[in-house]
Amino acid sequence: MHRRNFIRTTAALLAAAPAPRLSAQESLRNQAMTVRGAVDVHKLGPTLPHEHVLVDFIGADKISRDRYQRDDVFKVVLPHLKQARQAGCRTLVECTPAYLGRDPRLLKRLATAADLHLLTNTGYYGARDGKFLPAHAVSEDADQLAARWLDEWNKGIGESGVRPGFIKIGVDTGPLNQVNQKLVRAAARAHRESGLTIACHTGDGAAAMQEMAILRQEGVDPSAWIWVHAQNEQDANLHVRAAERGGWVEFDGIRGDTIERHVELVQNMHRHKLLNRVLLSHDAGWYSVGEQAGGKFRGYKTLFERFLAALQAAGFGSDEIDQLTVQNPANAFAINVRPR
Repeated sequence: MHRRNFIRTTAALLAAAPAPRLSAQESLRNQAMTVRGAVDVHKLGPTLPHEHVLVDFIGADKISRDRYQRDDVFKVVLPHLKQARQAGCRTLVECTPAYLGRDPRLLKRLATAADLHLLTNTGYYGARDGKFLPAHAVSEDADQLAARWLDEWNKGIGESGVRPGFIKIGVDTGPLNQVNQKLVRAAARAHRESGLTIACHTGDGAAAMQEMAILRQEGVDPSAWIWVHAQNEQDANLHVRAAERGGWVEFDGIRGDTIERHVELVQNMHRHKLLNRVLLSHDAGWYSVGEQAGGKFRGYKTLFERFLAALQAAGFGSDEIDQLTVQNPANAFAINVRPR
């Protein structure tokens, strides 16, 4: 059978199959998996759904744990996490994927010291023309990649014992190339077996629409998917379209000089009665391996100390702010298979 026809046939079978179940993972339904173990989603509190601790942009073929010392990173990052907690944060979702600096042991140590819930991830980052993809990500098919990610979910990441709390992938602008399409399919198949939410670094709105189409083909509802960096898409109609179809629309990149723009983005979603599909974060942190003392680290306080006040000034009430910072992230990262 021709491969394209095979994919279509497989997708049709998946869509027609009975709703998948978590089986052995059923007891984790509606919990979130942090680096220190499962937590009831109602206990996550105010959450930053897209941040970074450490990143290494050297490329998948050169990356190594020997390029930095955990103690050095710990000393730089811990004060920022403590400041975030003091500002009101209780959960931080760390979105650095494998082959870009993901370090679950470091995150577990930081979570304990800062008294925060931290989530790490499984999955691969295919954006930037695949620079951060291992060679096997190109040669293996979607089922093989999904199996790798599910192995981390079931057994923990490496020897760390830490289990991922979501699937992080990355794709370039649309139309998606074959490798990027494969990553989305692999993430969908891993979700069907694990219930982990898919957070996808997305190049533009065209890519976002294509991602949702692939998820539907694979029998996964868009509510299992987060459009990461949605603020980079200038056509706000696509934000509305993605949310109306059930996807999570994430406006990260909140900084002092973007507050007005981000308030406008949230207002637009509110006008369309889609506030329940919005996630907000900084995309901050970035201890950069290879730079002196990790480079210029950007903290995690702006949302709590300035942006929420700006929302209040724009007429948002406490219940709406609670929805944006507490309820929505809890619903987004709850372990739950979401079939189409």
